[in-house]
Amino acid sequence: MGKNYIIADLNEIARQARIDVIKMLEAAKSGHPGGSLSEIEILVALYAHEMNHDPAHPGMENRDRFVLSKGHGVPGQYAVMSQFGYWKREDLLTLRRIDSPFQGHPDRCRLPGIEASTGSLGQGLSIAVGMALSSKLDGDRFRVYCLIGDGESQEGQIWEAAMSAGKFKLDNLVCFLDYNKAQIDGFVKDVMPIEPVADKWRAFGWHVIHIDGHDFDAIFRALDKARATKGKPTFIIADTVKGKGVSFMEGKVDWHGVAPDKEQAALALRELGGF
Repeated sequence: MGKNYIIADLNEIARQARIDVIKMLEAAKSGHPGGSLSEIEILVALYAHEMNHDPAHPGMENRDRFVLSKGHGVPGQYAVMSQFGYWKREDLLTLRRIDSPFQGHPDRCRLPGIEASTGSLGQGLSIAVGMALSSKLDGDRFRVYCLIGDGESQEGQIWEAAMSAGKFKLDNLVCFLDYNKAQIDGFVKDVMPIEPVADKWRAFGWHVIHIDGHDFDAIFRALDKARATKGKPTFIIADTVKGKGVSFMEGKVDWHGVAPDKEQAALALRELGGF
């Protein structure tokens, strides 16, 4: 966005976003807290610093694109984008209502600034590859960023997209893995192991970087390396904590897709400094 932030500012934005996620899910009485909370620093880094975008002109032609492939984590995206002026924070409390643009999965037809309607796992990276390829064909006019889940990485379409990105040398594409180690049915290693993750993506022709997904300095260094990488896409393995920021949710599979009740939300908000 062209604004310089210090890390303390970004940490505060992340804290406020997590507060909004909890409030949204408690109001909706449904949703996905675990993955929405684990992805926050990645999203804040992209919208605060990395991407060329303008909330006042969300459809500008040369904007960078972000695709949330793990669409069930969209409360996190809604919360972060509200911090940068895309919509009013109070409107987030309409999450999942029938007449609300803030649906449980992103809908690009209802919200300017949302680039892809996702939720059927595995498809978002293919969309991002298509966007990156179109940018290449049009003279490298914009960059594309995608966020996938670790459970989502069990989908075959992820690997078809990975092959395509490597073949077409899409160095304008960055894919983050929100590696929080858990999915709706259990821990990823027990449901369907995806390791060795780094070796697999390198074999598909990607530049691979492994970072702490909650460390802004590490995220920015990785993004700088991605920009400097030519001739191949970049895959950033971001180690994260499911339910990050709320002690009784952290690392717990049970909080993948269950909204907090009123008492649980109050406890979470107290931990986050929400009231």
